[in-house]
Amino acid sequence: MDGIGSQAPQLWGLAARQAWRRLRRRLRAGPAYRWRYSGRTPERLLIAPPDLRLADPEIAREIYHGRFLLSGHLVETGGQSPFNLQIRHQGWLEGLHGFRWLRHLNAAHSELASANARALVADWIAAHGKRISGYAWTPGVTARRIIAWLQHSAVVLQGADLAFYRQYLKMLAIQVRYLRSVAAEMPDGEEKLRARVALAFAALSLPTSVSALRAATRHLSAELERQILPDGGHISRNPRAVMELLADLLPLRQTYANQAEPPPDQLVGAVERMLPALRFFRHRDGSLARFNGMGVTIHDRVAAILRHDDTGGAALLHAPHSGYDRLALGDTTVLADTAAPPVPELSYMAHAGCLSFEMSSGRHQFIVNCGVDSFGAEAFRPLARATAAHSTATVDDTSQARFALPPGWDDWVGTPLIAGPRDVQCRRSDAEGVHAFVASHDGYASRFGIIHERELALLQGGNLLQGADRFHRPNGSVPAPGHTAALRFHIHPDIELYRDDEDRLILTGDNTDTWLFSCEGCMAVVEESIFFAAIAGPCRSRQIVLHIQPAETPEIRWHFLRTNAIAGTA
Repeated sequence: MDGIGSQAPQLWGLAARQAWRRLRRRLRAGPAYRWRYSGRTPERLLIAPPDLRLADPEIAREIYHGRFLLSGHLVETGGQSPFNLQIRHQGWLEGLHGFRWLRHLNAAHSELASANARALVADWIAAHGKRISGYAWTPGVTARRIIAWLQHSAVVLQGADLAFYRQYLKMLAIQVRYLRSVAAEMPDGEEKLRARVALAFAALSLPTSVSALRAATRHLSAELERQILPDGGHISRNPRAVMELLADLLPLRQTYANQAEPPPDQLVGAVERMLPALRFFRHRDGSLARFNGMGVTIHDRVAAILRHDDTGGAALLHAPHSGYDRLALGDTTVLADTAAPPVPELSYMAHAGCLSFEMSSGRHQFIVNCGVDSFGAEAFRPLARATAAHSTATVDDTSQARFALPPGWDDWVGTPLIAGPRDVQCRRSDAEGVHAFVASHDGYASRFGIIHERELALLQGGNLLQGADRFHRPNGSVPAPGHTAALRFHIHPDIELYRDDEDRLILTGDNTDTWLFSCEGCMAVVEESIFFAAIAGPCRSRQIVLHIQPAETPEIRWHFLRTNAIAGTA
């Protein structure tokens, strides 16, 4: 495949590391696990950590009737145990074996829900507790399950006899010992940090030695220091990771306090940095910006997390370590991706969207990236990750980076983003009443000899967004002829798009929030698009596109101006 050759050593390195992890995991699993992970069964649970994730008693009713809606996929068990069904939907399996759905049964506050929770846990132990193998025992899923079993132990153990109580604690201990043995060799990223969180929860919630608690705290602190950036972002550059990790770290901080144990400084510092970072990525309607793996925002979950934010004040404008910029004046917010993608081992969810931006005004989002369908088919994921699915420029209908590999590679290395921008420059140029930046990337330099530079400025109290896109060679000269570029501005599906009598494009969210789009030296066209991150799944939308030839038009200027007058017809 074109462009893969130069990346072959990197891919072989990823494949070798993945093969080593699989081998080590096999050595740690199998029939002999009972002696490898056996040990003293804890006598009791000391505490059930809190859970910030939303719970719905109605979902408990659905589970009782054998209907499991997980990761957007519904399975009806027909009276069978869900753990004995042959289901291939990876997201559904992750949700099932992760047991986070126990929170819904816990919220039901009934003996029936407790009996159902206990029966389902017993089914899992019978089906998967005798051998460490399969998807149920992948380290990331195991970490989620440990946290869920600890947080919702009350609903599982209510009314339980002594035999089940002992079996539950024994199975918890086995999972903790297994996770402790594999955590250090997990792939880098969010799941590895969550494994350390799970082990810290276990050390606080189960009777353990002082040395074991100190070790769990030490490993957690080291992972937090490495993965949570100074500006509060995550090394994956995925806004969703900040939200999901905070949903675990905030209860962990509270659990340390409840056990009269001082939380480590790294945990306190990480949470205090991540809460403002979550607000940084948030539009005024509560949605998180759709960059690098972010899809649908669950607004109530974000609100529940931000209730713990005591930092106050306005969100940051520049997140240099995470690689994002924010322009905010009046009720207008612009968020932009201004950094290179993460390293390949952390880029399985990353997008080729450098210099893309989103713009919201009040409670309406006008310009967006297409986002990802978090619960949809994997076949759509490459489309959502491509540059054309972002509000930025493409050259020769080519994505800035690649994530489609030759057959066979996906099984070993997944879908890392490769051959993307590496040299990304960004400079803020704020002034009185103006929020602005200039940024450039070299994602098209090696293939087409073109550098893309974008300048965005928000001014007039948030009523005017000015933009300029420039294309030049690395030496600053005009690009060679023969190339085409397309600047895309994806419109949120809720926004109406009109062309007035003067052939100008007008975007309106309601009668009081209207924006006019215009550009210099180019005809704006309206084309079809797909918004992948809609709550109900992918839906049709539209995009404004400017088609130019960089050799003839090396710079193009455009702007969005707020206006309350709509002229013309639809």
